[in-house]
Amino acid sequence: MSLFDKFQPIAEVRAELQQLGVMPFGAVTEKLLSATEGIVNGHRVILAGTNNYLGLTFDPECIAAARRALEELGTGTTGSRMANGTFREHVELERELADFFGRSHSIVFSTGYAATMGMGSTLAGPGDVIVLDADSHASIYDGVRLGGAEIIRFRHNDPADLEKRLRRLGERIQNTLIIVEGVYSMMGDQAPLAEIAEVKRRHGGMLLVDEAHSLGMLGEHGRGVAEAAGVEDEVDFIVGTFSKSLGAIGGYCVSNHAELDTIRFAIRSYIFTASPSPSVVASTRVALRLLQQRPELRERLWENAERLYEGLKQLGLRVSPQLSPVIAVTVEDRRQAIDWWNRLMERGAYVNLVMPPASPTPASLLRCSVSAAHSSEQIDRIIEAFASLQATAGTP
Repeated sequence: MSLFDKFQPIAEVRAELQQLGVMPFGAVTEKLLSATEGIVNGHRVILAGTNNYLGLTFDPECIAAARRALEELGTGTTGSRMANGTFREHVELERELADFFGRSHSIVFSTGYAATMGMGSTLAGPGDVIVLDADSHASIYDGVRLGGAEIIRFRHNDPADLEKRLRRLGERIQNTLIIVEGVYSMMGDQAPLAEIAEVKRRHGGMLLVDEAHSLGMLGEHGRGVAEAAGVEDEVDFIVGTFSKSLGAIGGYCVSNHAELDTIRFAIRSYIFTASPSPSVVASTRVALRLLQQRPELRERLWENAERLYEGLKQLGLRVSPQLSPVIAVTVEDRRQAIDWWNRLMERGAYVNLVMPPASPTPASLLRCSVSAAHSSEQIDRIIEAFASLQATAGTP
């Protein structure tokens, strides 16, 4: 036996892909031409897999703010928030996030992964219980495993199954944390948060919602699924990321529980990592303001999402079960999925290839994510790229 033996299945898949002449994992973006176009693996493509939902990565105001911060504050903090890494701008961003969500307390993390993992590993520990959606993101699973709480999974988006599992806990419900996502990143389906909140009201426990893929796209003010479902008062903690709609990198947690300010000093992914660089904080602050000032971005995002969703659906493809800016095409055969991903690239459309175990089913996915910055013509060209594949290879 060797330490490397467990990686053999990965090595075999990688070798298979190399034989096919493709390398979908870690595709190299050689040049960005705009928020929606680039040169990837030598091909000029429409970027249809970036999670750049509001298209703010090239916004002039965001870039100008980042440039000013670089010139005035340097390239990085070189320290954690607990040491020398708390700048005035970090505190201001935390205040602005709390105000945006209508919450009293906020923490900014260096990445969205650190935020989700950190809260999951810290809120519940030995003697506590975590009940989470079975399709939760890897960062959630990594966090709850570190915390040492008992982990109970309920069927994806099934409030009845959640209720059954909470009912069995009895008095332990007082030490229970429920974790769901707003929009699930692979298929784009939304959590039935109104029903989940009602289950929580009947049985108790605390509720944490990861709004990473729903910030900026749902709710009257763009706060996510909790706002859209009208249940923000039932959500104890909201976590998310700056790397989707806000076009940067970083993460956050907001809450009305005053204890969050105490919990901050127990979160290892917050304490033991360098704080976000000044330029990232600066551009994020501007993007958060633009999210609120430009509701037309959200409207355009959904127009583009509907155009692509209906276009792919009319082709007879197996698309996600629910309309969303995340649109996944299911392909049962792995080799066909790989071949289609490569052909899409050649035809000028970059999408994400997702294979098990990353995909939530044994099938593979060609995952698209739409942006408000996409033009109608670009959406039509993505549909045409899929149509040309279907004409030559048949429906998956």
